[in-house]
Amino acid sequence: MNLNLQRALDLLVCPQSHAPLVFDGRSLVSTDPESRLRYAIKDDIPIMLVDEAETVADNEWRDLMRQNNRDPQTGQPLSADVQ
Repeated sequence: MNLNLQRALDLLVCPQSHAPLVFDGRSLVSTDPESRLRYAIKDDIPIMLVDEAETVADNEWRDLMRQNNRDPQTGQPLSADVQ
């Protein structure tokens, strides 16, 4: 069974901060600027364990937020008129 990524992003949140997640290649990244956690996806299954997550460097996290149309300071979605 393949993971339906959009469905997963609609349902999953960061288990530590409860922030939404964004897709980054083979991982999901928390939009929380304080934790900046990255959760691996193995065999099409997100590994949503804080103990197995890695912290994304601040500059990389900001770039990921920009790529996903999110504010690079807060991780919040950018409104259509701000883009």
